[in-house]
Amino acid sequence: MAKEDIVVVAVDGSDASKNAVRWAANTAMKRGIPLRLASSYTMPQFLYAEGMVPPKELFEDLQAETLEKIEEARALAHEVAPEIKIGHTVAEGSPIDMLLEMSHDVTMIVMGSRGMGGLSGMVMGSVSASVVSHANCPVVVVREDNAVTESTKYGPVVVGVDGSEVSQKATEYAFAEAEARGAELIAIHTWMDMQVQASLAGLSAAQAEWSEVEREQGELLNERLAPLVEKYPDVKVKKLIARDRPVRALSDAAEGAQLLVVGSHGRGGFKGMLLGSTSRALLQAAPCPMMVVRPESD
Repeated sequence: MAKEDIVVVAVDGSDASKNAVRWAANTAMKRGIPLRLASSYTMPQFLYAEGMVPPKELFEDLQAETLEKIEEARALAHEVAPEIKIGHTVAEGSPIDMLLEMSHDVTMIVMGSRGMGGLSGMVMGSVSASVVSHANCPVVVVREDNAVTESTKYGPVVVGVDGSEVSQKATEYAFAEAEARGAELIAIHTWMDMQVQASLAGLSAAQAEWSEVEREQGELLNERLAPLVEKYPDVKVKKLIARDRPVRALSDAAEGAQLLVVGSHGRGGFKGMLLGSTSRALLQAAPCPMMVVRPESD
């Protein structure tokens, strides 16, 4: 089934979720596609003995409360983008199930996060981790402390490039986002160099070796980006070979950016450029919203 060109944002009424709604509305507007607000509610099981059916009023109250959050989010989205079309989905049950099911049919899912204290509200640790790890479309995590501001809304889109297939897919998304936003694209490849000798001779040899590594890696980066540079001629591209750890290199480059895009390999967390703990560190440390792109699942 073809995906519907639509941005879905998880709504739970928290401040982090409100940031996510604003970011998603802005993205839908720039891409010229609709926004869908998604929220869920669960029946508090502990109130009822096994086999008892909760009263209809409780369902109605929970639905009404969830719809209030949806309407609040709709007003926020229209403040950012008055012209966009907005739909909504309200489901009973786990937000994980709802979002993963939607991920098969939509362009991207946007979620809020409270930042250093872990992910919370509708996107508590396990929720966000499950959605980021298993979604069938890109997932954008917007932390409570990285709202788009006047100074960052025209910032660049930053992408980590490591030569893998999923990194190439992430780079394609980054180019599309940069074009939609009229933003510069910063493509970064990180390279951890060899142990540097403490002696001056060792230092100068290592420096010469690093220059050669940098040149080779620069050529590889040019090759990887060439088809996309041709496809998106209006996107201004800046290429960086960073002699640093991925978390620090990407976090530094994403300072003042409107989006950081990374690729993730499979369900076992991040590999290659982004090893397990790296992805978690980036989700916590990135100074801007972060998009995680995974391989298509079967």
